[in-house]
Amino acid sequence: MHITPEPQAQVVSLFKADDKVVPRTVHGPFARARWVMVWLTQLAYYGTAWLQWNGRQAVLFDVESRRFLLGPLVFYPQDFIFLTGLLIVSALSLFLFTAVAGRVWCGYACPQTVYTEIFLWFERTFEGDRSARLRLSAGPWTAERILKTSAKQFSWIVFAVWTGFTFVGYFTPIRVLWHDTLALQLGGWSLFWIAFYSVATYGNAGFMREQVCKYMCPYARFQSAMFDKDTLLITYDAQRGEPRGSRSKKADPATLGLGSCVDCTLCVQVCPTGIDIRKGLQYECIGCAACVDVCDQVMDKMGYARGLVKYSTQNAVQQGWSARQMLQRALRPRVLVYTAVLWSLIAALAAGIAMRPELRVDVVRDRSVNYRLVDDGRIENVYRLMMMNTTEHTLQVTVKAQGDGDYRVVEADRFEVLPSESRWVVVRVQGNPDVLQAGANHFQFQLQGDGIKPVNEQATFLAPN
Repeated sequence: MHITPEPQAQVVSLFKADDKVVPRTVHGPFARARWVMVWLTQLAYYGTAWLQWNGRQAVLFDVESRRFLLGPLVFYPQDFIFLTGLLIVSALSLFLFTAVAGRVWCGYACPQTVYTEIFLWFERTFEGDRSARLRLSAGPWTAERILKTSAKQFSWIVFAVWTGFTFVGYFTPIRVLWHDTLALQLGGWSLFWIAFYSVATYGNAGFMREQVCKYMCPYARFQSAMFDKDTLLITYDAQRGEPRGSRSKKADPATLGLGSCVDCTLCVQVCPTGIDIRKGLQYECIGCAACVDVCDQVMDKMGYARGLVKYSTQNAVQQGWSARQMLQRALRPRVLVYTAVLWSLIAALAAGIAMRPELRVDVVRDRSVNYRLVDDGRIENVYRLMMMNTTEHTLQVTVKAQGDGDYRVVEADRFEVLPSESRWVVVRVQGNPDVLQAGANHFQFQLQGDGIKPVNEQATFLAPN
């Protein structure tokens, strides 16, 4: 009896790993603009943490003390509405920029793009340009490769650790953090967050790179909802470029039946996400315009007009508009509405910050004892007041109790609150039992000081039944 052997099962992988993108160096006006943004953003990030204001760190998110210092402004958790307004303004700004010029934020100012550009600079410095890096990675582990790779990795690690240190310096005073680091006295949480942010920077900018933009960033997925036919995008002029093909510089493309594209693939080689812009708009495109710079250089060498790959709009390409006509459409109703709403919110946010009270107060009853009777027969309640100074000068605050219970503040009724300080004070209030109602009685704390508006806070006074 012949038994047919069962066929062996074959494992079929449904996942195909992307090839590593090794972008080529490119020069041009858009490349220079990207490096200008790298310098501006990093000078702001690394420099702002060291700035001082009135003897304190100018920008500090002091979570432990529950206050946030932004130059002369002092915010407390009660000012959360301003953070909400700032987030809304940021979101609307992103909508506006996207409607006008696509993913211009991604291409020039996104931290992922900026740090990838910096890490690529380190990589090119130690390993050479694209062709040299490809040869190095494809070759054996020689002494030269070990030395170059080690130098690159060391520079990445140092830069990532400094980035993590600076990040934590916005939450812990950076000068104190620096002293603790040199003295090897870093706290556990500070050490954890420095390590966490360092590893995130090292991994995202050193290894994941375009994978973050293509798969992890949600903006890449919903950006198309904010585009329209008048949005400036990186565009390949297929009517002019096709059919593509190589040719000598002296050849006449019309005679050969070719378009302006010489099929050099340099636009693909310089792309940080590894796409071919000639295939049309793709969600992976971050709008960095590296392909525009390199294509213009090729057109110059061939003696052709620039603009085969350029910033343009769908309507401009289809209808052959000039640059002036295209820019006129930038001020379309959608953009005007975004702009009007954005500036209205900015004005409201600025007005709200300008009108903030100089002194904020929270009242908390002492819950250990509801009330007590004192020697002269009056009833006493004890309160804890959180006073928050939002100014840069010391406040001398007087506390009074206003209401129908013949209230008075006994013992300490005047307190000093230092600049940008928040402090708890204990206030004892006594009321007349002859005019108080049994149970809860409502009154107001009135706080006054030189040069500030009076602050009134509601409170409840308890009397025996």
